[in-house]
Amino acid sequence: MDHRLDDLVIRTATAADGDFLAVMLGEAMAWRPEVRAPDATELLARPELAHYVAGWPRSDDLGVVAETDVPVGAAWCRNFTVENPGYGFVAPDVPELSIAVVQRYRGRGAGRLLLAGLIDGARRAGLDRLSLSVEPDNPAIHLYRSLGFEPVGGTGGALTLVRVI
Repeated sequence: MDHRLDDLVIRTATAADGDFLAVMLGEAMAWRPEVRAPDATELLARPELAHYVAGWPRSDDLGVVAETDVPVGAAWCRNFTVENPGYGFVAPDVPELSIAVVQRYRGRGAGRLLLAGLIDGARRAGLDRLSLSVEPDNPAIHLYRSLGFEPVGGTGGALTLVRVI
């Protein structure tokens, strides 16, 4: 995979990235400047959030990490069940993606590179769709829409978007 932005490299996420994905899930929740990101311990104590990263990676998980000399962002996806859905759940065979970039790299194209890397990986894995959940006032919605994610519903004030691969 050769997605680059200046000093930023996108690489495949490994088992060693599990803790970083938990940190990034907290960052994804704190996209508003006034919201404090929960730390990994807080996040893992909440089952509705922990299932996005617990046991990373499962056999069908996919992910990418953006890094310079240290990781600065990640995008990953995993399948959920009807009994234990994610916020952007569509169906058991449609992985839901999560994405976050540390504050200093936001708005510089890192998210676009991460999503491109994840979409490439999903295509290679034979997936046909990806879903996500986003609040309508989150600026990232413009990125998602520009990459082909379309609204299919919503819950709790958030929109569920799907992209056909």
